[in-house]
Amino acid sequence: MSDQDWLAERFEEHRARLRQVAYRILGSAAEADDAVQDAWLRASRAGARDVENIGGWLTTIVARVCLNLLRSRRTRREEPLDVHVPDPVVALDADPEQAALLGDAVGLALLVVLETLSPPERVAFVLHDMFAVPFDEIARMLDTSSAAARQLASRGRRRVRIAATPEGSLEAQREVVDAFFAAARRGDFEALISVLDPDVVLRSDGGAEAALTASVEGAAAVAGRALMFANPAATLHPVVVNGGAGVVVTLDGRPISLIAFTVVGGRIAEIDAIADPQRLDRLVGALLTEE
Repeated sequence: MSDQDWLAERFEEHRARLRQVAYRILGSAAEADDAVQDAWLRASRAGARDVENIGGWLTTIVARVCLNLLRSRRTRREEPLDVHVPDPVVALDADPEQAALLGDAVGLALLVVLETLSPPERVAFVLHDMFAVPFDEIARMLDTSSAAARQLASRGRRRVRIAATPEGSLEAQREVVDAFFAAARRGDFEALISVLDPDVVLRSDGGAEAALTASVEGAAAVAGRALMFANPAATLHPVVVNGGAGVVVTLDGRPISLIAFTVVGGRIAEIDAIADPQRLDRLVGALLTEE
């Protein structure tokens, strides 16, 4: 077996984990795939026969690619809007077990908080707290000291603690989401309030469409917005978004929004919606044809 064939086999063995690393750092499935492919090109040029820890070596390459992408993203100001919902992993609701696996067990609410971290903080936190990468290795990736890498992860950890963590089975979450939409369609404000956490947060990312982009806090404000936009002509398609309950909303067969819900203590604590037509087509366009 040639060195290149040997490396290709090792890379495929680690591909799933490398993609998880890239997705959690970047918050975009498409960018994660690109980062993994870029990492393969770099690894294939470098060769790895003498590398003792091939998994760690490949993780380092992917992390450095992702760090560069994060820094480039900020430099070019690609995301000027105050509200940005990261790309979720979406699956049909028919197979909850498989759908949860597709989400890599990372709630969308957590990814939203990760978006607020600096690139070094995000890399340090994700690698150490989610993948148990030692601080010495993280420090080499970030060109800093082990103590500084530890501090970066600690700062990230403090911010991440505010992220709501979904609770209950997927079926239990779905019951709460169904009650939310039923109340919205009836125009029942009190019923909406009853399924919303008092401090619920709604984030709507409309991309270039400013009218569809907003951040709303508090049960009354979110309930009012739900009543305002409830459309009896729309069709709701249950989906799983990063392991949690969600829906794709279509009108005349065309997706108009993808909504993820974070249910905590039997109430909706966070709602994250994507209404950008281009992102919707990429994220759920093919999925709807499978129903």
